[in-house]
Amino acid sequence: MSTTPAIEATTDVAPCCVLGETIDDAVAHDLAKVFKALGDPTRVKLMAMIVGSSDGEMCVCDLTGPVGLSQPTVSHHMKLLVEAGLVQREQRGRWAYYRPTIDTLASAVKALVD
Repeated sequence: MSTTPAIEATTDVAPCCVLGETIDDAVAHDLAKVFKALGDPTRVKLMAMIVGSSDGEMCVCDLTGPVGLSQPTVSHHMKLLVEAGLVQREQRGRWAYYRPTIDTLASAVKALVD
C-alpha cells in the first residue's frame, strides 16, 4: 500500500497577491500635484529655505541669490509650490512673501502610508 501525502486546501493568499487599498482619481491627482511640485531640485531647495527660515517666511528677494536664479524664474517656481498648496503667498508692496504650509506635505505622505 502506497502512502501519498494528503493535499490540504488552503484559502491563504500569498502576500504578493494582496491588493492594497486604492485611492480615487481626484485624490491621486491632488497627490501627484504635490509630489510633482517637489520633483524639481530648485523647488526642493526653495521649500527647504522657507521651512528653515527663522521668521517662518521669506521674501522672494531673499530666495534668488541662494539658488542663483533670476527673480522671474524663482517666482515661477514659487507659483508651482503655491498651486500645489505647499506654500502661501502674501503680497506686500512690490514683494511677495512665502510661508510654508506643512500640513499639505504631511497629508500627502499620510495618504500614501495609511
